[in-house]
Amino acid sequence: MERRQLGKNGDLVSVIGLGAWPIGGGMGRVEEKTAVGTVRTAIDNGITLVDTAQAYRSSEATLGKALKNGYRERCFLATKVSGKYGQSDIETAIEDSLRALAVDYVDLYQIHGWNSEYPIEESMETMAKVQAQGKTRFIGVSNFNAAQMRQAMQVTTFHSNQPRYNMFDRQIEDLDLSYCQENGIGILAHSPLAKGLLTGKYTVGYQFPPDDERSRSHRFQGDLFTRYLSVAEDLQEIAYQKGATLVQLAIAWALRQSAVTCVLVGAKNTAQLSDHITAANLKFTTQELSQIDEILKNSPNG
Repeated sequence: MERRQLGKNGDLVSVIGLGAWPIGGGMGRVEEKTAVGTVRTAIDNGITLVDTAQAYRSSEATLGKALKNGYRERCFLATKVSGKYGQSDIETAIEDSLRALAVDYVDLYQIHGWNSEYPIEESMETMAKVQAQGKTRFIGVSNFNAAQMRQAMQVTTFHSNQPRYNMFDRQIEDLDLSYCQENGIGILAHSPLAKGLLTGKYTVGYQFPPDDERSRSHRFQGDLFTRYLSVAEDLQEIAYQKGATLVQLAIAWALRQSAVTCVLVGAKNTAQLSDHITAANLKFTTQELSQIDEILKNSPNG
């Protein structure tokens, strides 16, 4: 699988990464045996970057089991501190994560999101301290915009930002992509399939089970859900013309940006991985990208 460099002087990582939110149960229960098999199959098929977080329910503990028997040495392991970003919060969170993951260090430790309750100076200074202690090789942020990244960068340098980026969520194209390129910050794009809206799997009226986060999301309800699915159906036609699936189209579309180091895809089982992995080989013509842009003008946030 193709690899790209994470930030300035960072490691080469696979352009497709495994986002471990689904195996933690956030999108419905996943049996531990299935989750472990999914992680190991991903690594066996060239995915090197695996991303989780303190807030991803049982995800870290599951990864701790999946990465035994030599799998830890074959992956670039990333996790995040979630919610509270004071000095003691971060110091406690990294120890908890290392314990759950059953490792001595992670490759990338990230602040999960911007929270104005916590001074960014204190948060980034603590992240730099964690790095200096050898508990993480690199530090990064997640869901920060350009202005927030600029404030964080004034405290200490970091290697990555992990924003939401997909055909329905293109906000980072305005300022964030260029800021990252100019400052040597790698982008780990999450939610490339818009939580399933870009899979072609769902139809109007579909009801998500109560243990699936989408059952409480406005995007998956009523007229809004219908409008998203209508656009996805049009996008699927372009995928068919290319001999690809909508899933592959959506992942490859995010990867078309040279500023994007890696696209993080979630998978509940090994069957879903085949679509994800082969998406790295899909390329677009200028005409195809123009057709996609025209279709996306009809999306609710187009």
